[in-house]
Amino acid sequence: MRHDKIPLPPGFVLESRENGLVLAADEARYGKPLWVDFVGGKAGHRRRFGGGRGQLVAKACGLAKGVTPNVVDATAGLGRDAFVLASLGTRVLMVERVPAIAALLADGVVRARKEPETAGIVARMSLHVGDAERDLAAIVAEADFTPHVIHLDPMFPHREKSALVKKEMRLFRELAGDDNDAGMLLQTALSVATHRVVVKRPRKAPPIEGPAPQHTLEGKTSRYDVYVHRSLKR
Repeated sequence: MRHDKIPLPPGFVLESRENGLVLAADEARYGKPLWVDFVGGKAGHRRRFGGGRGQLVAKACGLAKGVTPNVVDATAGLGRDAFVLASLGTRVLMVERVPAIAALLADGVVRARKEPETAGIVARMSLHVGDAERDLAAIVAEADFTPHVIHLDPMFPHREKSALVKKEMRLFRELAGDDNDAGMLLQTALSVATHRVVVKRPRKAPPIEGPAPQHTLEGKTSRYDVYVHRSLKR
């Protein structure tokens, strides 16, 4: 779908600018326009100095010496975790159900393909626009992708005022809403993943409703709940 045909809330625009495709709204309320940059900015810094396979997302997804699983990022968003995983050698199938967010992500991938330092990384990333909770098995089958690990980062209702500080997240939430079907998404992911499901959560938040995770990995502000079917190590 052409980006100028994607439905948006009143006051939102999706347009091509010098730096790429951007999503913009009232800056006083939502902050600067949202766009995907895999080459510079935070992604570029993390690519160079992020800590390699010692990063929390890499550990949660089971990356280890001699182990590089395929990962389905079923709530791809702006692709930040997917890019980190791909930069570590992982093939990543990104699934995003909000067309405007998917358009930003696709544009970021196209621009990153043109840069020598990122072309090889995004070559390991593929994008499917669709509803993972409803169609994950079909999406994976269509992509002919073995889903060793499924990564979830659902949006949840904010319960703390401090969580509203980032205007970027207000812009994102206006489009994506809260993932009220997170429990169903977890069940779907567990039925599709061959080896494990990992769920990114705020550090102090309760787990998603459903089975208890086998273990958790905690960082300073977030954690991963890990649901294991079987070991990734052969």
